[in-house]
Amino acid sequence: MTSRKLRRSRRLVTAWGRVDCRPQALREFAAGLRPDDQVALEATGNASTVAVLLEPYVVRVAICNPVKTRAIAGAKVKTDKVDARNPAQVLSADFLPGTWPPGERIRMLRRLSAHRAELVRGRMGVKNQVQAVLHRNMLPRPPVTDLFGTRGRAWLEHQTLPADERQTVGALLRQLDFYGAEIPEVERRPAAGALDDPVVRRLMTIPRVDAMTAVTVPAAVGDLHRFTNADELVSYSGVNPRVRQSGGTPAHHGRITKARLNNPVIRRRGGAPRPRRPDPVLPHHQASPS
Repeated sequence: MTSRKLRRSRRLVTAWGRVDCRPQALREFAAGLRPDDQVALEATGNASTVAVLLEPYVVRVAICNPVKTRAIAGAKVKTDKVDARNPAQVLSADFLPGTWPPGERIRMLRRLSAHRAELVRGRMGVKNQVQAVLHRNMLPRPPVTDLFGTRGRAWLEHQTLPADERQTVGALLRQLDFYGAEIPEVERRPAAGALDDPVVRRLMTIPRVDAMTAVTVPAAVGDLHRFTNADELVSYSGVNPRVRQSGGTPAHHGRITKARLNNPVIRRRGGAPRPRRPDPVLPHHQASPS
């Protein structure tokens, strides 16, 4: 990692060369900083972890979105030295669009939500592969609503398939069983303390909002008090429509921006899905006093 530090008092950007991106090396680097220094980081996969290590040593650690920073997004030369210098220079002028730093609980919920999303995506991929096997072998449409339930698997057992395809289907069904056991286990972790959060309890009063969706929303959005109005929240989530307007022509509204396409809330089919299995929080919710 190429680092640049900012001494705000004298508006100086100092080059420190390369720093090994390991906890001990980062602590040694941070020990050489001054309490009035500021550090600018690009938003990457481990930027939050680096920020947590550096925060005790400096006055501010700003994590910037490269897409929102013109000095980074519009750069013609992309090197580690340039990418480290530009955010520090923009920060020295107080123009760096920093991101909101989530707390440890929000980071934990985001990690669990992302892990669950990967498991759901893998389960869907396994189901698609089984359907591809049926399509390759020109088998009829299954006479059941759930091909992977008890009746659906019994129907699969009686179909005529080549030996290799039969082996493939068996392996895919074993993978599906793994996902079926792992996804509820992942959902149980954030659901354990879901009812202690008043925001989650309020979201669960909305029709078709299950416990996992109610937990995922505050994990993706974070602290609601950082938004001054509902429009800012909608824009942050990327569900606001595009608007094109110039001169005296009327405004043209297009599709939603999907500015946060990696948002787990947006990935959940654009809304709240209908629960298809017992809610991991429901037993606790029913047992809780009204």
